[in-house]
This record gives sequence, structure tokens and C-alpha cells, in this order.
Amino acid sequence: MRTKKMGNQTIKFKNPPIILSTASIVGAKEGEGPLAKYFDKIIEDDLYGEESWEKAESKLVEDAVRLAVTRGELQLADIEYMLGGDLLNQLIATSFAASKLQIPFFGLYGACSTMTESLSLASIIIDGEFANKVIATTSSHFATAERQFRFPLEHGNQRAPTAQWTVTGAGAVLLSSTGEGPVITHITTGKVIDFGVVDANNMGAAMAPAAADTIATHLKDTGFKPNDYDLIITGDLGKYGKEIAIDLLRKEGHKVKNVFSDCGNEIFDHEKQDTHAGGSGCGCSAVVFCGYLIDQLKNKKLNKILLVSTGALFSPTSSQQGGSIPSIAHAVTIENVSIK
Repeated sequence: MRTKKMGNQTIKFKNPPIILSTASIVGAKEGEGPLAKYFDKIIEDDLYGEESWEKAESKLVEDAVRLAVTRGELQLADIEYMLGGDLLNQLIATSFAASKLQIPFFGLYGACSTMTESLSLASIIIDGEFANKVIATTSSHFATAERQFRFPLEHGNQRAPTAQWTVTGAGAVLLSSTGEGPVITHITTGKVIDFGVVDANNMGAAMAPAAADTIATHLKDTGFKPNDYDLIITGDLGKYGKEIAIDLLRKEGHKVKNVFSDCGNEIFDHEKQDTHAGGSGCGCSAVVFCGYLIDQLKNKKLNKILLVSTGALFSPTSSQQGGSIPSIAHAVTIENVSIK
């Protein structure tokens, strides 16, 4: 019998997982942005002392996980599962990090929705009493993403006004069945939505329908109103995708504008840093949550948020063959509530 399901796509946890600790590591450009003071570590060199950008991204993941575990006053051996992924082929950033960390590992691919995908599944594991300590992580890197999805950096290609800047960064969230901290009370699993957008330089437009669909479904399933939240924040819709999502939700009768934001809009100063439509990448929602948002929750400046990481589920192959960009978004409710 389903005792935790609400509506079609939402789960309300009976044993809400506690966010015991987080860690966020970012690149130099992110460290020049408006959220710089909230990040745990800012690296000066995008190679991070490694031989390639891909190895650098893997090191970001490894170090973020180690930092979150240390901050939770635990050892790596105490962590029962690690869930995570990245944008690279075969998840090499995360899987190579997992080989060094030696934590039982589930590799995930949700494109830039991977932060809330990993949080969702980690929460199910803890609520289901399959484990007590689980870590969720994800990463991205500007240079690795450009090399895989667009053009070699050496080309110096002109970027379209709708293009976004992939965040260099990794975030890790340590979830526990016991302890103190904000808790995850609900998750809403998204559907793959495809509105036929084919422009890989306009991913905000491709992902906005998926974000709107998941948010609308979450509100329907739970009975919550937008103003029940202090903040509803998407992962990386950027400037244009955010506007589209707000408009789509308005047409569904949901007035979210006053509580709606986007991690891709928050992480950079678009005018001063020339990031065009804003930030993107798996690391975007990961480091904004693990740095800025968790700080606001712990200091009670926010008490209930809906984090909706957004992902464009395309590949270089599908893009080069003229395929559209199907997208997905997963939502996680995080609250300051007491767990007895």
C-alpha cells in the first residue's frame, strides 16, 4: 500500500532526511560573482593542479565529498551510499572520484537536474531505512562542457545572447537519518518534456516547460500554494528561461513571480561578468544550494524552499543530427522543521 505518495508524482517522507552538512567548491569566475562569500573553496586555476579539465572536475567532486563528510564529523567509511553524476560521457568526473573515495556508488545522469535527482533518491534510501548516511553530489566545468557539447575553447566562438555560462563547481550534500539541520520533506519527480526546441544555445527555453510542469504538478499533488514557500528556485533556466517558466505557470493559474528565482541568475553578475543569459550546468544548482541557500536556511532567513534543478537531456550526437532537446526537472522541498 502506498502510504507516502501524494498525487501522481510526489512523495511526502515519514522520516524526513536531515541535511547534516554540505560543501561547495567553485572556479575563479564563480568566485568573482555575487555569491562568492558563501562558497567553501574557490580555485584559482581551472586545471586545479591536474593534467586535464576532466581530471580537474573529478577532483572537484572528490574534494567536495571529502569536505562534506569531514564537516559532518564522519569518516568516508561511515557513508553507506554515494549518488551522483555529471555531464561528461560515462559520468567520468563522478565515477573516477568514486573510485578514490571507495563509497558504494550509484551513478546518475539527469543532466543539470542531477543535484535534485541525487537528493531525491538519497532521501528515498534514508526514509526507507535502507541506510543512515548517504551523500549526494554533482559537478560541472566550463571547459569540459564546452569541449563536449559546443566548440573547443581555442576557437573563440561568438556566443549567442541566449547562451549560458557553464558553472565550474561541485556540490555535495550529506544526508542523515539523525542529527540537526534542515530536512527534506517532499520530492516531486519530473517527466521528460519536449517542446521541440533545437537550439543548443537556448537551453533555458528548452528546459522552462519541464520546470513549469514539475512545479505545477508539485503544487497540485501537495495542495501547497506558491506563497507557502519563501523561495521557489530553479536550477539553470537563466534570464530567458526564467521568464518563460513564470509565464507558463501564470497561464496554469500559479502566480509565482514574487517567490521565484533561478540559480543561473544568482551565481553571476551577468553584465559585469559577461555571462549573457546566466549560469548553467550541474554545478550551478549544486553550489548555489550547498553554499548560499543552505546558509540562508541555517540562519533562518529562509525556512521553506523548493529547489527545482533543471536538465536538458541532449547529447552532441542528438544535437548534430538535428534532434530536439527534451528536458526534465525534479523538485525537492527543504524546510526548517524539528524532527522527533
